[in-house]
Amino acid sequence: MIKKELINKSIDYIIQHFDEGISAKEVAEHFHFSEFYFCRVFKEETGESIYAFIKRLKMDLSAVDIKLEKHKTITDIGLDYGYSPSNYSSAFRKHHNVSPVEFRKSTNCTGMFNPFYHNIPVGFDTFDDYDKKTKIQELKGYLVIYERYIGNYIELKEKWIRFMNTYRDYIKADTLMIERFYDDPSITDLNRCKCDLCITINEISGLDNITMIRAGKFAVHHYEGKINDIFCNLQGLFSVWFPYSGYQMDERYGLNIYREIDIDSEQVIMDICIPIK
Repeated sequence: MIKKELINKSIDYIIQHFDEGISAKEVAEHFHFSEFYFCRVFKEETGESIYAFIKRLKMDLSAVDIKLEKHKTITDIGLDYGYSPSNYSSAFRKHHNVSPVEFRKSTNCTGMFNPFYHNIPVGFDTFDDYDKKTKIQELKGYLVIYERYIGNYIELKEKWIRFMNTYRDYIKADTLMIERFYDDPSITDLNRCKCDLCITINEISGLDNITMIRAGKFAVHHYEGKINDIFCNLQGLFSVWFPYSGYQMDERYGLNIYREIDIDSEQVIMDICIPIK
């Protein structure tokens, strides 16, 4: 297994088994490598140690829970991630530069500044506005070619152009462009955000970077508008609609499924899909 693919699969494995208190040793053993070798390769490929990655993931995922699960106490959320109340508050403040209580208050907002386009305030719509464009659907699984990108989402346009050029021979009339996103850029360091760029294929090819996006139940929000406004629309969906929808997020990633893209006008028609229980 090449190093890049090993790290991609190990990150997926960590996310899938995160609730089990996964350790670096357990991940290394799963892929039949020594802990020393695995830790060295992980640091080489990602720029951070496996231990720092797991700790950061705890802090970022717990912040997402605080944001979305407003019915749940901060103490219980900390316990979910293995922290006592006092230790969780200290660790959260050290990582996010704000206490969990202050962070929860900040999520009760009617708008935000777009982190990718500074000084541009954006107001959120109402719950009913988001609800009208959101349907609960069972999505089929997608067989895809993918490349994982770790970095600032503002660079995704250039990454998509390179990705599409690389795999242009696999693109058919019915090919879908899909982003599988793992992080909330309003929480995670912009330079640490993970995203899989994917195109659908009909059959397995000889490529190594083939994976299956699993079928499941999703809240599917239809969006038509500017590419630059996708992020703020998603934040409104998470801040206004999701906490009061009665649903819980099921997996730790979402999907952006592009239906139409006009590069010149930078307009898109797409579905923002949130996996739900």
